[in-house]
Amino acid sequence: MCNLYSMTRTVEAVRRLFRVSSNRAAAIEPRDAIFPGHNAPVIRKAEDGERELLELSWGFVLPQPGKAPRRVTNTRDDKVQSSFWRDSVRLRRCLVPASSFCEPNAAVKPATWNWFALAAPEEPRPLFAFAGIWRRHQGPIKKDGPSVALDVFSFMTTAPNALVATVNHERMPVLLATEDERETWLNASLEEALSLVKPFPPEQMRIVQGGYDKRDRLDVTSAG
Repeated sequence: MCNLYSMTRTVEAVRRLFRVSSNRAAAIEPRDAIFPGHNAPVIRKAEDGERELLELSWGFVLPQPGKAPRRVTNTRDDKVQSSFWRDSVRLRRCLVPASSFCEPNAAVKPATWNWFALAAPEEPRPLFAFAGIWRRHQGPIKKDGPSVALDVFSFMTTAPNALVATVNHERMPVLLATEDERETWLNASLEEALSLVKPFPPEQMRIVQGGYDKRDRLDVTSAG
């Protein structure tokens, strides 16, 4: 499960890579830690089919009678036929820009936090996308809270590759590193999109930070 990631690039870098027009892009800021419930950048198709960049709230909202609703941040690949996920996977796929993601190593006490990024010699944190989905939530997000209308997102997880499994033996996010993959996830048939839901090649990733810090400390001013 992934409940922490970063997006340390500028809006211009995100627009360029994800092919979003300037008039379709919200003003977003680099951030070194994104937690469940935070607003974060998402690319989805607008009603006219063009890509748009905007901020959505991380985590589908799962009502719990008598308790606060729970935010569900990850969509398991073996649960996509659940009624909670099914329509969003079929109809509302999106791209979630990221520059790294974090997994805790609970095998040590206290747990250490390990940040994973794509491996590239020319830049420290190449942008990629999580394979995301979104929906409109109408209802409370806090116990006994008011009903609100909120666009929320989650992203797909699958079995970990050999690198991520050194820290987390259960799940890893589904990463989309090429434009062909991102276009397929957004626009292709459900069958074609789900063919991308698989572990990312471990040789194309690296651990860029480890320790007790829950923020990716790359200097965002140098990330472009």
